[in-house]
Amino acid sequence: MIIRPVRFDHPDAMKLNDEVQAEYHLRYGDGGDATVLDAVDFTPPQGVYLIAYDELDRPVATGGWRSQDRNPEGNEDGDAELKRMYVVDAMRGRGLARRMLAALEEDARAAGRIRMVLETGTKQPEAIALYTSSGYTPCAKFGYYRDYEESLCFAKRL
Repeated sequence: MIIRPVRFDHPDAMKLNDEVQAEYHLRYGDGGDATVLDAVDFTPPQGVYLIAYDELDRPVATGGWRSQDRNPEGNEDGDAELKRMYVVDAMRGRGLARRMLAALEEDARAAGRIRMVLETGTKQPEAIALYTSSGYTPCAKFGYYRDYEESLCFAKRL
């Protein structure tokens, strides 16, 4: 696997984003994640967007982080918000998500962020297992879905 930084509006990022949105729709029955994201949110040093490619140069996993500081949606100064973690079905169970998560944490730490935060949902047990086994603990809810019962928020000091 090769992990490369790309723009959030890169065609491969858009393809994988469409796939993750379809998965959210299957799990939650809505239109997907309504959180507003902009390609500029993931521009270093304010964030990064990564894609893992297989040996045939096919995009197989993705994830990004964006800087957040204290705001009305519940973020704290120094937060790096994890977004769009996803591994294509055929590549699951191979440790790609854990590798992507580690790369994102290291990048956020190098950019001076002090806490990685994320929002996931109750219908994503695989994600919850990954995050809790990687040292994430429940935190105060933040972000677009903070008032939704199915929303779960986690944090980890970097």
